[in-house]
Amino acid sequence: MMKQSLSAKVLQVLTGKKLATAESLTGGGIGSAITAVPGASAVYAGGIISYTNEVKHRLLGVPEQVLQELGAVSAPVAKVMAQGARNALEADVAVSVTGLAGPDADEFGHSVGTVFIGYADAKTAFSREFHFSGDRQQIREQTIESALALILEQNQ
Repeated sequence: MMKQSLSAKVLQVLTGKKLATAESLTGGGIGSAITAVPGASAVYAGGIISYTNEVKHRLLGVPEQVLQELGAVSAPVAKVMAQGARNALEADVAVSVTGLAGPDADEFGHSVGTVFIGYADAKTAFSREFHFSGDRQQIREQTIESALALILEQNQ
């Protein structure tokens, strides 16, 4: 399975470091993919499933004003989620995901399949916008694979 091999590669490139996740639409899917690999505990510190705005604000430090003005599905939210997970779990590297897996678009004009993936380490923090297609599960799977791929890209 693609996720399994991506997860194994992520764990390999992050040997000696700690990884944290902050997940919204994937509901722990990234953490699940990583922990399916034997020995994951050597790298994976844990994750925060921040499905609601309250959790994004309270546990990850996303400003309420940003959530109100831009919505949870936005580049700034993904970036702060990654930074918040990195800080909360005292990790070297963190990845975050927020987006719309369906069935409905949001009030901010984002269509189903719009996903922002955030990344943070000691040197950088950013987010990228993606547009996936398919049903709810397919969008979630594409999000998980893209988040793992982003970690690999940043740590080669």
